[in-house]
Amino acid sequence: MAIKAAIKGVGGYVPDYVLTNAELETMVDTNNEWILERTGISERRILKGEKGSSYLGARAVENLLEKTNTKAEDIDLIICATVTADMHFPANANLIAHDVGAKNSFGYDVNAACSGFVYALGTGAQFIETGKYKKVIIVGADKMSSIVDYTDRTTCVLFGDGAGAVLLEPTEEEEGVMDFVLKSDGSGAPHLHMKGGGSLYPPSHQTVDDKMHYIFQEGMHVFKHAVVSMADVSAEIMERNNLTSNDIAYLVPHQANKRIIDATARRMGVGDEKVMMNIHRYGNTTAATIPLCLMDYENKLNKGDNLVFAAFGGGFTWGAAYIKWAY
Repeated sequence: MAIKAAIKGVGGYVPDYVLTNAELETMVDTNNEWILERTGISERRILKGEKGSSYLGARAVENLLEKTNTKAEDIDLIICATVTADMHFPANANLIAHDVGAKNSFGYDVNAACSGFVYALGTGAQFIETGKYKKVIIVGADKMSSIVDYTDRTTCVLFGDGAGAVLLEPTEEEEGVMDFVLKSDGSGAPHLHMKGGGSLYPPSHQTVDDKMHYIFQEGMHVFKHAVVSMADVSAEIMERNNLTSNDIAYLVPHQANKRIIDATARRMGVGDEKVMMNIHRYGNTTAATIPLCLMDYENKLNKGDNLVFAAFGGGFTWGAAYIKWAY
C-alpha cells in the first residue's frame, strides 16, 4: 500500500492586539462600511513589540505539539511558509525549531506569498510519501504589519499577523494529501511585490524614502487574476479526482478578499455553508490563512471529509490541494 501524508493535527496563534476598522478610520481616509463591502474584514491582529514572524510560528507549533501530544525532539522536519521572515538568513524554520526545542529536525523556508502554505504542504508531503521522514510540520507565519504602509488606504486595511501549523504523518489509509496543483507566473511581479530589501534594491536612504519596503499592489489587476486562477485550479483538482460539489465537505480558501472567495466557491458549485471563512476576524495573514481556518473549523471536521485548499499570491503564485481529513 502506498504511503500518504496525513494531517494529524492543527495548531495556531494570533497576537492579542486587535486592530479594528474603527481604529483604522482614525489612521487613514477610510471607513468601516467601505472596508466591509470590499473585503469582508472587520478586524485584524497585530504583533506588537520587538518580535518577528518566527515568534508567531513558534507559538503555533507549540500549540500544535501540545494538542497532538507530540514531543518536539521527535520532529524530523519543519517547513515555514513566509514572506516576512525575521531576517534574510537564517531561515524562520531554524529559529522556530530552536524556540520549540525541535533539536533533531532540519528546516527551511518557502517563499510563495499567499500560496506559501499550499506550496509547503505539497513539498512536505513528499518527504513523508518517500518514507524518509515520519513527522513533518508545515507552518505558515507572517507578520504583515511589518511591511504594510499604514498611510496607504488600499493595502493597510487588508493585512494582519498570525501563524498556523499542521503535523504531517504517514498513513496507509486512503486519506491525507491526495493531490495538489501548483502554478506560478513571474510576469505578475510588477502588480504585487515588495521591491526593496533584496539584492536588486538593497536597503538605502533612497529605498526607504521611496517606500520600497512596503507591499505594492495594483488591486484590480490582482483581483481579476486571483478570481480566475483560484477558481481554475480548484476546478482542475476536482476534475482530476472525479469530485463533484456534493463530494466536498469544505472549500478552504486563502483569506484575501471575500469577493475572491465567493467567486471561487461559485465556480466549484459550493454553497456558503461549505466555505471556511474567518477573514472578518484576522484579515489576510498571507501564509497563515489556510491553517488558521483549519484551526477555527477543526471541531466541525470528520475523518474522511474531502477538503479543497486554494490560494493565490504575489509574483504570481497559485495552487490547490485535495485533502482527505484523517481524524
